[in-house]
Amino acid sequence: MKFPVSAVCVVGLALSACVHPSENASENYALSVNPFIGTDFTGNTYPGAQMPFGMVQLSPDNGLPGWDRIAGYFYPDSTIAGFSHTHLSGTGAGDLYDVSFMPVTLPYNEAEAPLGIHSKFSHDDEKASAGYYQVRLTDYDINVELTATERCGIQRYTFPEAHSAIFLNLSKAMNWDATQDSYVEAVDSVTIRGYRYSDGWARNQKVYFCTRFSRPFASMSVDSTAIEKDGKRIGTGMIARFDYPTRQGEQITLVTALSGVSMDGAERNLKAEAQGDDFDSYRRKAEAGWNEALGRVRIEGGSRDERTVFYTALYHSMLAPTIYCDADGRYYGPDGKVHQADGWTNYSTFSLWDTYRAAHPLFTLTQPERVGDMVKSLLAFYEQNGRLPVWNFYGSETDMMIGYHAVPVIVDAYLKGIGDFDAEKALAACVATANLDSYRDIGVYKEKGYIPYDLRDPSEGDDWSLSKTLEYAFDDYCIAVMAEKMGKKEIADEFYARAGNYRNVYNPSTSFMQPKDKDGRFIADFDAEDYSPHICESNGWQYFWSVQHDIDGLIELAGGKERFVQKLDSMFTYHPTDKDELPIFSTGMIGQYAHGNEPSHHVAYLYNKVGQPWKGQKYLSQIMRTLYTHTPAGLCGNEDCGQMSAWYVFSAMGFYPVNPVSGQYEIGCPIFPEVTLRLEDGKEFKVLARGASPENCYVRSVKLNGTPLTVSYITHRQIMDGGTLEFEMGNSPGKAW
Repeated sequence: MKFPVSAVCVVGLALSACVHPSENASENYALSVNPFIGTDFTGNTYPGAQMPFGMVQLSPDNGLPGWDRIAGYFYPDSTIAGFSHTHLSGTGAGDLYDVSFMPVTLPYNEAEAPLGIHSKFSHDDEKASAGYYQVRLTDYDINVELTATERCGIQRYTFPEAHSAIFLNLSKAMNWDATQDSYVEAVDSVTIRGYRYSDGWARNQKVYFCTRFSRPFASMSVDSTAIEKDGKRIGTGMIARFDYPTRQGEQITLVTALSGVSMDGAERNLKAEAQGDDFDSYRRKAEAGWNEALGRVRIEGGSRDERTVFYTALYHSMLAPTIYCDADGRYYGPDGKVHQADGWTNYSTFSLWDTYRAAHPLFTLTQPERVGDMVKSLLAFYEQNGRLPVWNFYGSETDMMIGYHAVPVIVDAYLKGIGDFDAEKALAACVATANLDSYRDIGVYKEKGYIPYDLRDPSEGDDWSLSKTLEYAFDDYCIAVMAEKMGKKEIADEFYARAGNYRNVYNPSTSFMQPKDKDGRFIADFDAEDYSPHICESNGWQYFWSVQHDIDGLIELAGGKERFVQKLDSMFTYHPTDKDELPIFSTGMIGQYAHGNEPSHHVAYLYNKVGQPWKGQKYLSQIMRTLYTHTPAGLCGNEDCGQMSAWYVFSAMGFYPVNPVSGQYEIGCPIFPEVTLRLEDGKEFKVLARGASPENCYVRSVKLNGTPLTVSYITHRQIMDGGTLEFEMGNSPGKAW
């Protein structure tokens, strides 16, 4: 049985066709989104339904573990083994997949673990747009549709005439996740509730749920298995089955609310957000929510594929951080206690090593009303955990990645005057976190001005010592700037001094940042092309530029502008000697530049600082037009909770926050003839790029509100005041300022 094609992108292997409801379909931004972009290659995205920043990410799971299936779904796969309510967008760590439902007809297909109960499916019978997903389960001729509210997932199953059943699997776990305990009970003939506790990347994760069926189930049965650890029973894994005799075309809708607090909390969320069973109504509300969020950036011109890539990137940028509190404001904290967000919304899923660079600065333009609450969430985490988060979600600190990059997010919001958080408490949290001597070598960093690479035995794993030094120095600069603005001279002086620690790891004899030992000696036999345990997910070429706060100082270290240009040129033209040896995170390579990972993201813009912006414009155009495409493999690296896509959104508009707390955006290479930012106070900021095309990637001149721009950047204040940034584009280099 085939289901009718609605007015959304039809995604086959080439993703070349996109059906729109009218000639004016560009105004329906949700339908311009293709959630399948990034579901192949290394993007690790999911295609399912979610509201902007929603707690629920309802999406299909292929049923098999593996790095390619970190988000539960991998485009080349051909099986679906459930539709679960929680997923991570483009991370390198596999967790969640909570509260998984699977409809079947009898007899159903069941393979050995880990696949279990499943169905084949075809991309010809699958489609998605922002807030909506649909697939036909081939083996059962069941059509599945998904949509969501902020805290609820809504599923509609269209059955054939059959003896049908719906499975709820609270026992199954994938990748880094391990079920610790679960529970399910019937509240009445159409309502169930329960929980799933798990341990993995999110430590001691607790997810509670309440599900309402649109029709009473004929019967409910529960199968349970003991969960053991170290020979002792620690909990129970439960799988529930709900049987239905179904007629041809009969539809059953499931509405599931989540809570991190309790089953009662999930019931309250269900009542607050989803009292009815009208799937189409929820879908329309989801589409409207996405249209409002996506419509804050309006583009004109460009090809259909380019528009799809842009709005999908903007969509991906708003999948995280995620709301993490009940409708009444209650949430589970890292101290294991339930807390109350009074008059604000608590957020989680902060991939800060990635997102401080572009995603959070983008929110200050597109989602400023959420930024203050995100800062309050970081500060609440500090109060409950004793330090600002590094990479937290579901009330847990994962300790993934390095730095204390909650600091630039807080400082950026403060400097831009966004939010009503307590600045004194915020600065105190930043300073306290930066002075935790026992945490991640901060004490020795303060003592020596760098982190030695030989502090511990190499068998203990990567130390990332060089990268930590550079990341800490940037965060220290952010603290200094905030303290200075607040009149805290002593704190500012201390942290400005610490911000210069990047100089301590520069080796003039190799012209690279280089690991040092405890005695201050640079590591021997250093090769900048090597992927070293002392450099975080990068090599010496890629981390050399991680001094976003003092580019002038970096230019000076490198020997002046001419030498700096030569090094930039080499960065993009010195190709890896053995591409087969590249690690999994070195993707999107242009020479040594790796766009698939975050440390490289600002590098092309550095040509502005040495008076040769046309070179950066050429590379920026190449990156945008070849490494972001309208295909399942359309992302060249992990999406990383929005950072990969936020880079594109900024760059396609024509500017980028090289130093995220500077309040400045370096001019790049706009690719659309017209972009309009709809600002929160009714003002608009318009970017015009006359003649923009793949050939015309060079900026010939720039005017701001009719006046020639004499510097290589615009400011946040200039954007927020509204106005017009006007580019003249050409096919040959031009000196624009």
